[in-house]
Amino acid sequence: MKRIALIVLVVWGIGATVAGAGPFRKRQATRAQAPHVVEYQTHCAGWASPKSPANADKPPLVWVLNGAGDLKGLSNALIVANEEAGEPVELMLFSWSHGYRKLLKDQIDTAHARQQGERLARAILDQKALEPGRRVIIVSHSAGCAVALAAGDALPMDAVDRILLLAPSVSTGYDVRPSIWAAREGLDVYCSKKDWVALGFVTRVVGTTDNPSSGAAAGRFGFRPQGTTALTSIEATRFRQHFWSPEVAWTGHTGGHHSMFATGYILNFLMPLMAGK
Repeated sequence: MKRIALIVLVVWGIGATVAGAGPFRKRQATRAQAPHVVEYQTHCAGWASPKSPANADKPPLVWVLNGAGDLKGLSNALIVANEEAGEPVELMLFSWSHGYRKLLKDQIDTAHARQQGERLARAILDQKALEPGRRVIIVSHSAGCAVALAAGDALPMDAVDRILLLAPSVSTGYDVRPSIWAAREGLDVYCSKKDWVALGFVTRVVGTTDNPSSGAAAGRFGFRPQGTTALTSIEATRFRQHFWSPEVAWTGHTGGHHSMFATGYILNFLMPLMAGK
């Protein structure tokens, strides 16, 4: 009981996130027939006519996935940075969590994370059908990365323009190949070896999402594709891992689990990738 109490206390306090993962599976081009409801919020100008021929000139649409517990750290930080930059992108908040502060439940419910990833994939394809030609980005943090990767498993090739994973709480051996192919410009992963609390201590206690006996989180050590999940030369050109270094501390990002939410870091290192500049 003391061990369980410790886990709950740590997870509640720091928002460490370890949710949903899954094995590499054959890409599915067809969409599920079951009805679905897409929850979203926008923080830029309203939608123009879906039949507009100028979709490519619209601001990029960025699907935002927060970490466990619906604490909205990532989305709030992106709203601030986007406003400061003059709103070069439109932010679409994808709600996948069990609810506010339900951190542990989000972390341990692997099936839920994968289901939400499939729901995200359907939502993206539905919106692309309305606005073909518009730039589409997925950006996620911690446990939200598990949902983003699940969406990557379900999306067809080049369905989105780019996927950004910030401090992913899945294991270093997670198969990223489907997401690499789902993103036309590839997959960008942001890691920090200084993330020793959320992706160090906590993952040693509860394990990573896809492997409860593993404490090696990709958000700390990076993904390590090898063996059956090794990347081809083409896949390697679409896969980039960005490790924190002291040279970026001037932006406000000091290497912690949430410090990449610093406005300076977003404006200088993330926003250009989202806006396609």
